[in-house]
Amino acid sequence: MLTTTLSDFRKNIKKYFDNVTSDFETLIINRGKDSGVVVMSLDEYNSLNATQHELSSKTNEMRLDSAIEKLKVGDSFQKDLLK
Repeated sequence: MLTTTLSDFRKNIKKYFDNVTSDFETLIINRGKDSGVVVMSLDEYNSLNATQHELSSKTNEMRLDSAIEKLKVGDSFQKDLLK
């Protein structure tokens, strides 16, 4: 994760955009008192949206809850594969 000021971002915008897109860096631009902007690549943004979509699915929520319960009681996924 990279952090910069707004004035430094303005001076080096190409360098920061190159880092964000080619190195999959996330850039935080500080704008003063508890204010800022986050810049990320389109690929990273799409990945986050896809993950959020998957996690919001009721079916996947039930699967995740079931897996967590199995882990809590000590049941492993390997046992299920061997059956």
